[in-house]
Amino acid sequence: MAVACFIAVISAGCGSGPQATVTLTTAPPAPAAAPQGGLAGSVTQVVQKVKPAVVQITNEQQASGQFNQPFTVPAGVGSGVIYDSAGHIITNNHVIEGAQKLLVTLPDGRSFDGKVIGSDARTDVAVIQIKGSNLPVAVLGDATKLQVGEWVVAIGNALALPGGPTVTAGVISALGRTVQEPASSSSSSTQGPYLFNVIQTDAAINPGNSGGPLVNLSGQVVGLNTLVAGDSQTGGQAEGIGFAISINTAGQIAQQLISTGKVVHPYIGITYEPLDPLTASQLGISANQGALVVEVASGSPAAAAGGLKPRDVITAVNGKILASDSDLAQILNSHKPGDTLSMDIQRGGKKITLKITLANAP
Repeated sequence: MAVACFIAVISAGCGSGPQATVTLTTAPPAPAAAPQGGLAGSVTQVVQKVKPAVVQITNEQQASGQFNQPFTVPAGVGSGVIYDSAGHIITNNHVIEGAQKLLVTLPDGRSFDGKVIGSDARTDVAVIQIKGSNLPVAVLGDATKLQVGEWVVAIGNALALPGGPTVTAGVISALGRTVQEPASSSSSSTQGPYLFNVIQTDAAINPGNSGGPLVNLSGQVVGLNTLVAGDSQTGGQAEGIGFAISINTAGQIAQQLISTGKVVHPYIGITYEPLDPLTASQLGISANQGALVVEVASGSPAAAAGGLKPRDVITAVNGKILASDSDLAQILNSHKPGDTLSMDIQRGGKKITLKITLANAP
């Protein structure tokens, strides 16, 4: 029985923003392995050090069989990495989402039932745990020390091919990227979350690599492979553009999940889209960039005290002009519940300022 392999694909095409789809595609071959002279270690040594801790995660979901008797079947396959002796595994939320059961398989052939410790859809990070003896463990590194052009290795269960994890190599293509994920199939929102401070690499990443480690040549995990870019014009996968969540970000989320089982995010309570010149003209406003409020949730901070309304355009927050699609999300992400934000608004022909106090995200 064929099962899906998890990797999120973002379409980078024309239009007001990335239109995301989830698809099963192949990618071009990875670049040749890094030269060994003068580097911290060879690709072979990295693989020997880290690969034993890279697991395959099979997401099993309930189905109905004969006489409507329920049973679980594989719904998707992704990757993860064991990072402590307690058997904690860090992976992507979209790898485990919707699972009734998780089967975790190690490269040495051992299999375990995985227990979900916590997951966070907004950052696409999850932690699961297995119980076993002599578990291999990978070392987490520091992604803030990465440099563009540095060699890295991606390890994961690409296309769920039999025989264990696949290894590809490439370089860090860019740092500090902001990308938007596809909307979750279980979410009512049409917008996926923004991921910030993301690592871009040309190491080949395929379906099944989701949640697997991106590793530096010292054998340290520096990212979680999560996304590949796609071409919205052709429907195909873009060449050599993959994204990994920084392990610094993922590690902080993992600590919160282990401590409390959840992550607290600030909440404003609006759905919005980037303003375009045609819409600005139709609204009769002078702004040509900002966030157009589409919907305001009842009882939310945005709705309090006669606050934001649909068709409002947020042009600046705490004095920072919203120049790109992700600016508002990034500003909100940098604050915590209880913080009060000053928002510059254009409503029709009027310019107003509103104070909005952030709450805990529901």
